[in-house]
Amino acid sequence: MIKTALVTALLSFTVSASAVSLGSRHALLIDEDSGAVLLEKNANDIVPIASLTKLMTAMVVLDAGLDLQEPVTISEQDVDTLKHSSSRVPVGATFSRGTLLELALMSSDNRAAFALARTYPGGLDGFRQAVRNKSMELGLRRTNIEEPTGLSPHNTSTATDLARMVTAAGRYPEIERLTTSSADLIDVEGAATHYRNTNRLVGNSAWDIRLSKTGFTREAGRCLVMRVKAAGRSTVMVLLNARESVIRTADAMNLHRLVRGEPLMEAAATPAPKRKATRHAKPSRRSKTLVAQL
Repeated sequence: MIKTALVTALLSFTVSASAVSLGSRHALLIDEDSGAVLLEKNANDIVPIASLTKLMTAMVVLDAGLDLQEPVTISEQDVDTLKHSSSRVPVGATFSRGTLLELALMSSDNRAAFALARTYPGGLDGFRQAVRNKSMELGLRRTNIEEPTGLSPHNTSTATDLARMVTAAGRYPEIERLTTSSADLIDVEGAATHYRNTNRLVGNSAWDIRLSKTGFTREAGRCLVMRVKAAGRSTVMVLLNARESVIRTADAMNLHRLVRGEPLMEAAATPAPKRKATRHAKPSRRSKTLVAQL
């Protein structure tokens, strides 16, 4: 009787995305314990997922039971030749597999993620098969993952499938620990190097984040998934394709406020495009000051 009443109360809590101003094009907020949908916006559209992919990469690596202390050397094969993204993990550097897992999950490093797949039993082919098997196991029927980093626009999913993926990833203590670390000093070729979590909400005292992963590519926009405890409720938040990081963060804060029963904020405005500088008269000191204040 109590469980039925709880589910009824959760269902009555469900709101439409139109009632909450969201800048993300796709969103889902669910109660993890009951599975009740608390908010939904285009949650079944298949879209690129960028580095959210790395949650799947981490799960299949951990499922394989590989030695996390085994040293792995970054090779030229791990360098991004698709989008030529930057990396603070140099070719030739050697890390433990566990450190690569941390770099892939916390700071979303692409070379680290690729090295994890490259050294998977059976290489990249073995990794892809493991991903397919894991997707079937989790019932991710609208998810396609072709490579371990998320750089490929062909790594796609839906907000609904991603919520299932996040819930599954939350069962791995190592993934929970690494994705909720705000920063760490990691030895890189003898030098202590500072790495930060790509989600600046991690470490915020107002949040109880149990799992976090960000993502960004031009095709996917700004993405974020989290497991969050708020108002005594365990929730999963999925936000996909926001135009700017500030919009993604504002959307997360509004979902957090929604769960806590607090007043919602207005949606963050998309920053205006920068104007090209003219080559006419030089601006006065006063005009320079005004621009700086803006």
